[in-house]
Amino acid sequence: MTAKPAILVVDDDPNTRDGLDRALRRNYEVLQAESADRALTVLSDRHVDILLSDVRMPGMDGLTLLQRAIAKTDPPICVLLTAYGNVETAVEAMKRGAYDFLTKPVNLDRLEILLQRALRSREMEVENVNLQERLNDRYGMEHILSHAPVMADVFETIKHAAPSQATVLIQGESGTGKELVAHAIHQLSPRANGPFVAVNCAALSATLLESELFGHEKGAFTGAVDRRRGRFEMADGGTLFLDEVSEVDKAIQTKLLRVLETRSFERVGGAEEIHADLRLITATNAELKRRVDDGKFRADLYYRLNVVDINLPPLRERDGDVLLLANHFFEMFSDENDKQLEGFTPETLSTLALYDWPGNVRELRNAIEKMVILARGNRLTPRDIPVAIRDAVGRVPATSRGRASIQVAANSLDESERMMIFAALEKHGGNRTQAADQLGISRRTLHRKLNKYQADDAALDVLEGTR
Repeated sequence: MTAKPAILVVDDDPNTRDGLDRALRRNYEVLQAESADRALTVLSDRHVDILLSDVRMPGMDGLTLLQRAIAKTDPPICVLLTAYGNVETAVEAMKRGAYDFLTKPVNLDRLEILLQRALRSREMEVENVNLQERLNDRYGMEHILSHAPVMADVFETIKHAAPSQATVLIQGESGTGKELVAHAIHQLSPRANGPFVAVNCAALSATLLESELFGHEKGAFTGAVDRRRGRFEMADGGTLFLDEVSEVDKAIQTKLLRVLETRSFERVGGAEEIHADLRLITATNAELKRRVDDGKFRADLYYRLNVVDINLPPLRERDGDVLLLANHFFEMFSDENDKQLEGFTPETLSTLALYDWPGNVRELRNAIEKMVILARGNRLTPRDIPVAIRDAVGRVPATSRGRASIQVAANSLDESERMMIFAALEKHGGNRTQAADQLGISRRTLHRKLNKYQADDAALDVLEGTR
């Protein structure tokens, strides 16, 4: 059974409080306070959805109570009541953060409508915040994890390019995270509140891709039974991401060039000129300049797409990132699947570090997810590693295996993890939420690890500087 929303009625007149209690108790949990001071005590003790307060009361008045209430971490929706209503008071109340303002005697029908509207507005705010947090969790820059020096230039380019309107070309092997980078650019741009629309150009034939990008009119071709908007229209006000742009047919390349030059296009089978306000980001796992040299891609389009270029290095060139990402994915999939695992054995880490990861980050992510789900014991051992990876590492010369084992043993994941955690805490002044965000783990996981390493409370006190 869903709990009723809680309303705190604040008025020095007991008759007003009791009358509102009787009117509202069917749909709300009604709390009462005879003064602003008493109301603040209630707000400190429990969650309140709506504060319904008189303006003129002995002691602290309703406007001051309003300011104190909305300053709380979990503020209620505030509605003020007064028998002395005037425009100046209403304006002042709204300036200070009141949701609305009613005069006495209260029209109960109007009050009920106002309360329902206020609660729905709050629900929408929470939904929007949660959605934004999910997007940031999935696509924010802080989750493109790397400690490798070779990635530093990538991060700098993303940060500088994102606020601009420039087209961006992202090149890199399959699985290096090109779409993740495109999302990060979008999320860090002025278009972050607009749509992010992605198309895999290699997955569609030339005819289907043209319709997918530009839309079509009814009857434009067999099967076109209705008018359809294309991805360029859908991305208006936001970002259009074209993955595997190197595979686009020459005829469509010509249309893409025109869109970039004029910001307009026509649907397939149509004559109406449609304008699109969007930012274009493209990606390819092929070297696009070589496609130009081979005559398979238009040079003029290439230069229009390649205003800002980002080259993502393969995972095998990102020193130390295999173990960093393995730990991140281990924590993520352990939490998602409610697995109480202790981590990797050194031999497991040696094997992971030796593998070339031709599928890059995507392959590593999939491998760790499988290992976590099918784990045979409390720690992930070499036999938990997918067979194909074990077999590939088995063909590595023994001298290389020895060097990897020595490196991992000398700098075990536990020690590396401990150092990373304290470095993150120090960077963020002891703020554990921000440190957890940087590390790509939940705050709960961070607390568990601090307990695991028996973190010195005195050291944390120095870092936090607030105890």
